Amino acid sequence: MSSKVARPPRNSFRSTLLAVTAVFVGGCTGDGRTPLVVYSPHGRDLLRLSERVFEAANPDIDVRTLDMGSQEALDRVRSERVNPQADVWFGGPSSLFARAARDSLLEPYRPVWAEAISERGHGPDDLFFSVYETVAVIVYNDAVVSQAQAPRDWDDLLDPQWTGRVLIRNPVASGTMRTLFGMVMLRSLEATGDTASGFAWLRHLDAQTAEYPLNPAMLHQKLLRQEGVITMWDLPDILLQRARGNSLSYVLPTSGTPVIQDAIAVVRGAKNPDVARRFVDFVGSQAFQLQATREVFRLPARQDLPPDSLPEWARDVLANLVVEDMDWNLLAERGADWMTYWDRNVRGRGRIPPAR
Repeated sequence: MSSKVARPPRNSFRSTLLAVTAVFVGGCTGDGRTPLVVYSPHGRDLLRLSERVFEAANPDIDVRTLDMGSQEALDRVRSERVNPQADVWFGGPSSLFARAARDSLLEPYRPVWAEAISERGHGPDDLFFSVYETVAVIVYNDAVVSQAQAPRDWDDLLDPQWTGRVLIRNPVASGTMRTLFGMVMLRSLEATGDTASGFAWLRHLDAQTAEYPLNPAMLHQKLLRQEGVITMWDLPDILLQRARGNSLSYVLPTSGTPVIQDAIAVVRGAKNPDVARRFVDFVGSQAFQLQATREVFRLPARQDLPPDSLPEWARDVLANLVVEDMDWNLLAERGADWMTYWDRNVRGRGRIPPAR
């Protein structure tokens, strides 16, 4: 089966809209199957797997997935409020789904697996539920950086040896990066009562940063070409790169790291809500959770899976992970404002504090 996963250009909303329109118009098969349109940041590996397995079990359904950043998914669902094009929003931090819930963009649905996940994975009024727990890590090119040299914690990214050698995925479109930048701001608030030290940290990081690649594929390519050798990103992508033989390794930060509740929801006003609900039930099923863990390195949100059913990488992460204590409600409330301030006042204006 040829892939139907489309990744739109990241340089503008207009180019994204044109790409989406081409997918919807050009993708009509006329074979009588019911279309299911899914917006997702999960990348082609997981999306192809979910298409293939779901369609095999539901031959009357034609799954059409559009791969985009988490923030782009929220922006698009919001812009289409009057005439929704997506049936399901599959993937992204719960903080973004919480914003969509407040804007009445999601349809209540309690999946059959809802009781199998932690309470933190439940959105208000059954509007969204977590499917995966996505861990953020420090990443390095192990062809040029040894395990002993690699940063062990977030502050190590600011070491002078990494000046000009850090790459950061464009945070504006990325739920993962928004969460990581939000972690910095939440730590600042907890330590000092305001955000000044957090933005000072991000200015220092900006001064360290060689470039902000527009999407994960560009980030991986630039790391492998050694245009930068260090980044911060999510674990599943790095494990996929390693499985392909690419020279990327990761570190679980010693002080703690956000564990993103990676959610799914039915879009309010979906054209095919019954099929959408069927897809949500499928994604969180025990069988597909385990398949996604084994084949595309997703850490399941379900709490009822026997530990010995998980692959070794997942058991290792769970044994060594230090979970950051995040105020997710505050992040959902203020994260967009923090990101706007960073984009206008920090990006490209970073500076390294003078040595004491």
